[in-house]
Amino acid sequence: MKILVVCGNGLGSSFIMQLNVEKALTELGKTAMVTHTDLTSAITEKADIFIGAGDIVERLDESKGKIVSIINMMNVSEIKLKLEPFL
Repeated sequence: MKILVVCGNGLGSSFIMQLNVEKALTELGKTAMVTHTDLTSAITEKADIFIGAGDIVERLDESKGKIVSIINMMNVSEIKLKLEPFL
């Protein structure tokens, strides 16, 4: 399974969220390949799950993968809650 964390520039915030997604997966006892990127690159990529802030991921095409919108990227509990149905 591939999870792609998306932010506007693909740098700091998506990397922090990537770490929190990996932590959430560990707490859920699940594994996945997690990477991060910017919105422009994400539009051309395929992943099982795209995750990021709502204003960013709403621009992605759902036919390329499940889209998970996060309000607080620092909240591992929220990430777990929103990812778990797709794992």
